[in-house]
Amino acid sequence: MSTIFQRIINKEIPAKIVHEDDLCLAFHDVAPQAPTHVLVIPKKELANLAAAEDSDQALLGHLLLTAKKVAEQLGLTNGYRTVINCGRDGGQSVDHLHIHLLGGRALHWPPG
Repeated sequence: MSTIFQRIINKEIPAKIVHEDDLCLAFHDVAPQAPTHVLVIPKKELANLAAAEDSDQALLGHLLLTAKKVAEQLGLTNGYRTVINCGRDGGQSVDHLHIHLLGGRALHWPPG
């Protein structure tokens, strides 16, 4: 069964998309944890960071550079945070690799 993110990639579920290319999709989170909360996801089905292989190196770099570009596009000039949750104990709720891009306010440390 496909994840909700795969259904968004397939355009079966609408999303407020801010970036799309051949490798990834970036869209606003429906339950934002900051004024700006975007998810950057690969179009390749990859459960999480632990499932990534050496052959995914270029894709992982592309996802991070896309997060940077989206942050610039959305005007996050005072800074932002990127988060990749991995597995249940890591707080991952959807089994499809995704980068949280959070900004628009001061983000405190430690996060949780």
